[in-house]
Amino acid sequence: MAQGLFVGLITLDLIYSVSEYPQENQKIVASDYTVAAGGPATNAAVTFNCLGNQSMLLGGLGIHPLTQLIQTDLQQYSVNIIDLDSTRLEPPPVSSILVNHATGDRTVISINTTKSHILNPLNLSQYLDNTDIILIDGHQISVSKSLIQQAKIKQIPVILDGGSWKPGLETVFPDIHYAICSNNFYPPHCQTSEEVFTYLQAMNIPNIAITQGEKPIQYVSLKAGSGSIPIPSIQAVDTLGAGDIFHGAFCHFIRSENFPTALTKSAQIATQSCLHFGTRKWIKFLNN
Repeated sequence: MAQGLFVGLITLDLIYSVSEYPQENQKIVASDYTVAAGGPATNAAVTFNCLGNQSMLLGGLGIHPLTQLIQTDLQQYSVNIIDLDSTRLEPPPVSSILVNHATGDRTVISINTTKSHILNPLNLSQYLDNTDIILIDGHQISVSKSLIQQAKIKQIPVILDGGSWKPGLETVFPDIHYAICSNNFYPPHCQTSEEVFTYLQAMNIPNIAITQGEKPIQYVSLKAGSGSIPIPSIQAVDTLGAGDIFHGAFCHFIRSENFPTALTKSAQIATQSCLHFGTRKWIKFLNN
């Protein structure tokens, strides 16, 4: 069993399955819905646990009544929450998500950490005891930067979930071991995947991959070279959280596999998750 530390966004996700997206000033009725804790680091932490490990989720939560829904969901999957904003009275970030059940595509509305960014984290070194791997999702830059500086001393590998560019990420790049980015991740002055690879390589990140949905994953690694990894072909039911699940699986597999193999096995897990509505139902089929 490995110990993982997942740093970033904690949300409450309200997820609806619809046959079409509403037009302006239109009401529609969903065919299904579910409520779960969300956010890239959060879903990754759940995945890491479901693969036989133990995760700690580090972020800001608070004591608003809505946080009880988040806590209840994460307790079911044995995720330990480390709340760095435990006296916060405001509601947690809430995401409203529409999933088109015909295509599996999703539309998300969220404020992320716009109103819950933690600027002056204190005494974070205690959370690195017995930690084997760290994932940051870029939503708590100050916390991530402080942790990574201390993780470097302990030689703990750090993974970046690069879902989209966030100001300040460049300050943590020098100590990132694995950057797994989506094709929506564009640092300043980058407009193509080639430019993103060049930018991240210039930051001395030794292992870089860019996921592209159902298209092959592209990767570059100092040890493993470069290449592409095909994605299994499926009829997706729901692509929500697939990238988060991929990252949580990668944290698990990279501890025992080389870079390309870890990417391949993570893609298989993430693909299977797309066969089920919501971000939790796939777990029941994990070992089938």
